[in-house]
Formats: sequence, structure tokens, C-alpha cells
Amino acid sequence: MKRITTVLFFLVLTVGAFAEQVVIETRNLSLVINASEGHQPQYVYFGPKLSATELEALPAPTNGRMDVYPPYGMYPQSPSAVAVRHSDGNLTTQLYVTGVQQQGDVTRITLKDPQYPTTVDVCFLARQDVDMIETWTEITNGEKQSVTLTQFASGVLPIRRGEVWMSHLYGSWANEGRLVQEPLTQGVKMIVNRDGTRNSHTSHGEVMFSLDGRPQENSGDVIGAAICYWGNYRLQVFTDDTEYHYFFAGIDEENSEYHLKKGETFTTPRLALTFSKEGLSGVSRNFHRWGRKYMLANGNVERKILLNSWEGVYFDINQEGMDQMMADIASMGGELFVMDDGWFGDKYPRTVDNSSLGDWVVDKRKLPEGIEGLLRDARKNGVKFGIWIEPEMANTTSELYEAHPDWIIKAPKRDAALGRGGTQVVLDLCNPKVQDFVFSIVDNLMTKYPEIDYIKWDANMPVQNHGSQYLPMADQSHLYIEYHRGLEKVCQRVRAKYPNLTIQACASGGGRANWGLLPYFDEFWVSDNTDALQRIFMQWGTSYFFPAIAMASHISATPNHTVFRTTSLKFRIDVAMSGRLGMEIQPKNMTDEEKELCRKAIAEYKQIRPVVQFGDIYRLLSPYDGKGVASLMYVTEPKDKAVFYWWKYEQFQNEHLPRVKMAGLDPTRQYKVHELNRIDQQPLAFEGKMFTGAFLMNHGLEIPYTHNVDWNKKNNWSSRVLLLEAQ
Repeated sequence: MKRITTVLFFLVLTVGAFAEQVVIETRNLSLVINASEGHQPQYVYFGPKLSATELEALPAPTNGRMDVYPPYGMYPQSPSAVAVRHSDGNLTTQLYVTGVQQQGDVTRITLKDPQYPTTVDVCFLARQDVDMIETWTEITNGEKQSVTLTQFASGVLPIRRGEVWMSHLYGSWANEGRLVQEPLTQGVKMIVNRDGTRNSHTSHGEVMFSLDGRPQENSGDVIGAAICYWGNYRLQVFTDDTEYHYFFAGIDEENSEYHLKKGETFTTPRLALTFSKEGLSGVSRNFHRWGRKYMLANGNVERKILLNSWEGVYFDINQEGMDQMMADIASMGGELFVMDDGWFGDKYPRTVDNSSLGDWVVDKRKLPEGIEGLLRDARKNGVKFGIWIEPEMANTTSELYEAHPDWIIKAPKRDAALGRGGTQVVLDLCNPKVQDFVFSIVDNLMTKYPEIDYIKWDANMPVQNHGSQYLPMADQSHLYIEYHRGLEKVCQRVRAKYPNLTIQACASGGGRANWGLLPYFDEFWVSDNTDALQRIFMQWGTSYFFPAIAMASHISATPNHTVFRTTSLKFRIDVAMSGRLGMEIQPKNMTDEEKELCRKAIAEYKQIRPVVQFGDIYRLLSPYDGKGVASLMYVTEPKDKAVFYWWKYEQFQNEHLPRVKMAGLDPTRQYKVHELNRIDQQPLAFEGKMFTGAFLMNHGLEIPYTHNVDWNKKNNWSSRVLLLEAQ
């Protein structure tokens, strides 16, 4: 890792006092803070990298509140980042600079209250090579008794008013990652999630701010921000009568006040900040590079092409059926088979979703030769083997619950609130014994069956009642925070022992697409909805913050199991190939022709896998624009290869679609065009021809609206995938 550049300018004012300009820089960004002793530090600048001359002349902002970490109390009419109820009951806090230091890559500004021994370190980590700055705070109680934290934001950023738009994601089960873009207006805009275990179904903890009008994909000044947390969060933008919007991000404090003991330090989650002058896609490229290099488990390793059993057989697991599915995916060129839910349970067999969670023993009635037999069949078929678990959950109909009813999250003096199947409960990860148990689920599998290559880790229930049977009554408000501390401890243990194991984060689909969890996971399941049309919209939004290598995207059967839409296999393949390609289907129900089309697609995906999984994204035409076509592309860093996707999602007679201009290419180089997954009887007019990058970016290519196939194969879906190779 390259060393960050932090330039400190000192001006001595009086003996023992100083004013300090703190410049935190990456390759292309500058963040400037004025830190004067005895004052709250002030933001001065965040944006494109400044020269030494520009830094020297940089004026202080006016007509706004530029506090880096404003405390509550002295000006309660203004939003605050931290609020402390001191041990004597005082609700006010003042935080003034007492020092600035650099330790390696971290810049630390120390703030103290002049009347109370309360200390806050505001920390910044500059990721020099990926243009990302992470910020967080460390709040330390030096008082003789406990204090109560009622607000504890990770970070704050003033944003100059103008025509500022915010892009963010919302959704629901089977409709995750939907994009909404709206102008910032007077008042308060709040994005909040209180699910307890999963935090990216109904909303996402990531936003982009377009500073110069309606958001554009490849032009315009844009700030990106992401709270790196897997628990409850709150993002807020306050707009009042000043010249600034005020962005706050951190843990949601609702019913989560934290009692900070004497000498204890509370560390907030990190808030990642970036900026690009190349529009929304420019910010996405920063997030993707940062994610692959620093945040995503094994982010530099290509992901395998897999078949998951869920939509193929659901709970109907048996050894013969698993062997058949392994043989089928192997014959199509796949590399991994994953056995999903339904393989476990002894006293309570797992035949539907209302029993057995917690009893992680093989159901020998379904699998008489156990996992050993499955691994043998995987070796025979030449594929790797993966398995599904849901380790944080239990059913009340289980041997685990009968033995440990005290291990579940349950409100004191209340009956347990039950979830999926009328019996599901969440295990209380505040409890170290529960942490040991959850770790043992993975550890026992991997110790006994070290050939397991992949784990699908699911979480299908929120926290439906507030209460811990482990925490003392005085600290029940710690539940949400301690749950995720416990989960993190488990994940740290898993990764320390099994660093190369591929683990997917699934949570009723896309409920755990967040940068807090992904350091311990290799990928996430975008959605339980595998319909290709709706996946275009969901994967488009998700790509704003997460790279293709982390986005599991599968070819499934039709009619689709969620929306019952029938789309062409070619269309389903072309959508799935824009993420981490897999299959979610029963191959024995496919025709030989369909299997052959998938075999060719898998072979071609292997050719483009490095481009898709490690390339730079350029979104070209949004499905949210309602123009009947969506298009994006991935380009390698040296710009020698690119993959272009074009999906037509509406069909009308005499329609007129826009021609899509490409982006991200070297304008001076010649690119040869080759269509992948071709089904047409005749090649495209530009197949095998050469075009300069300038031509492709200035004019694009005219894509036929339909496929040239036999009459009996015509349908209302069309799509194209083009490989561009520099010559």
C-alpha cells in the first residue's frame, strides 16, 4: 500500500496554541480541514486534488456551519453528530482541538471537552491508490462513572447548495437495489434501516450527490458516501437557511443509547467518501476499485461459475438428484455445485421452512451417504462442492431450541416473536456462547469436510422483538450494537481460520449488500428474484456501489419462479453474464439445445470473466430513463479489452431506439468487435470489423432491434453482448 500524503501547515499564534491546515490527499482528491487549538475543527474543502499554490490561497467557506464533528448542547437548534449525557446529567458537550497527529496512513484530530474528561478522536484514512477517504470517530469516557451516548455519527460533510441531486437505493424482498434520484430541497431527508439483522432490502446505506444538476452517468461532479456497517443505520441530509446541505451518517440511535463505561472507547463504523468529475459511473469506479482491493474478501480472485440447487429442487434434496445436477453443470462447463436448503435435521427433518434450523446434522433419510457421498460425486463430476447454512437463526421446532431456549433474541417478559414458517427465531449473538456455536457450524463442516469450497450463508429474519436474554436489563438498549459486534467476532474467527473459503452473503436475497459485512464475504445474492427483466433494474442500481465480482447473477427457468414472466434463454444469459455468472435451474428440465446454448455462454464468459469481474464500469443508458433499452460496459484498466451489454426490454412496432455511444475506450486504438452468445443466423454487420475507440465513443454501433432466427424461435426479447479487443 502506498503511503498517504498528509501535509500539515503550522502557524504559531501564541505559546501553546496553533492553527493547523490538515490536508488529506489521495491520488486525485484533497480533503482540507482547519484545526485550530481551542476550536471545533472546520471543513474547508473536499474535491479534486489541489496544488500547493491553491492550498496556500484556499479561502475559508462562509455562510455555513463547517464543524467536522458538531456536539449537541450549546446550539441545540442545529443538527449534531454526538450527544452525551454526562455522569452528572449534563446534556451539553463542547469539543475543541487539542492535537493533530499522523500515524502511518491515519490522520487523527483529537477533540476534548474543556469541562469533562470526554475525548473524541476524529480519524481519516486515505486510500491513496483508489481515491477513497474513510472516516470514523473514537469516543472515550474519562469520567469517573458511565456516560450515555445518545448520538454517535460516523461522519459529517457539508455540501454547498446549488442544484444538488441525491441518488440512492430502495426496494423490498425480490425488488432490491432500485434506483431513486431526487433533488435536495429544504428540510430533512432521512434514509434509515431498522431491520436488525439485514440492512439493504428497503434502503441502502450508500448515496451519491450530484453537485451540478440532474445526475449524469459519465460527466459532472459527484460525491459518493457509504456507511460501512451491517446493522441499523441512519443517513440524514439537513437543509436549512444557510448556504449548505449537511450530511450525517452513522448507526441509527433509535432505542440504542449506549452506556459508555469509565475508560471505555466507543468506535463508530467507517464512513467512506469519494469524489469524481466523471459522473455517477466515475464514483462507482472508485467504489469498485476500493471494494475489490480493500473491502471484499478475496477481491482479487476470479469467482467460479456455479449451479445452485434452490430453484431447481427447493427442499427436495436427495443424493441421486444432487449427483445429476453436478453432472449437468459439469457438462455445461460449470465449476461449482451448491446444495441449498433442505439437507439437514435428525429429530426434525427439514422438508419445509418451519423446522430444523440450528440442527446442522445431515438428514440421512435424504442423503444416506452424507456429505462424504456428495463430495465423492463432486470429484467424480469434476466440480467443486458448496453448501447452504443459516447459522444465526433457529426454529422453535428444533433440538437446538429445546436445549437452549435462552439463546434466542426475546423481549423480557414477552413471548418470542416468530418469523418465517411461524417458528423462526434469531439467535442472540450478544451471548459469547452463541457466538461459539455459530462459529462451530462453519468450523465443524470445514474440519470434517475440508473439500467444501463454498458456503452460502443466509439470514431470513429480522429482529422482531427488542430484547436480549444475555444482556443485563440496564443495557437492553445495546442489543442492536452488541448483536453486530458478536457477528463480527464470529466472522473474524471464520476468516482467520478459512481465509480462502468462498462465502456468499444471502439474506432473503439482497438483504446484506453492504460494505460492513463484505470484508468477510466474497459476494452477495442480489435478489431472490432471478427474472432477467427485473434483474436489469436491480443490478443497475446495485452496481452504483458494488462491483460485478460481488454480484451473484444466475440464469433461471421460465416462467420465472417469482414474477412468472417468460423471457428468452438468450436474454436471461445476457443479463446474468453482466455479474458473477451462475445458474439457478433444474438442468434435467432443459432441452439439449438450451444446454448447448448455456455451454457456449459459459465458455465465452470464461473468456471475458477478467474484464467483467475486474474491469471499470461505464453505465451508458439507464433502464430508469424509460427509453426501452439499457446498456453498460466494462473496460480493462489498460483499455485493451471491453465488454458491451445491450438489453432491449420493451417491444413495439415502429419503435425508434437511441443509438448507444460507448465510453472508457482509448480513442486512438483500433478495436475488433465480436458478438458473444450469438443466436442469429447471420453475423452482425460489424462482426469482426475494426473501429477506433473515438468512433465507438462518438457514434456507437447500430444494434438490430430483433434477432435473425427461425420463425418458430422468434420472441419479444432481444439483447447483445459484444467483446471489443484492441489490435
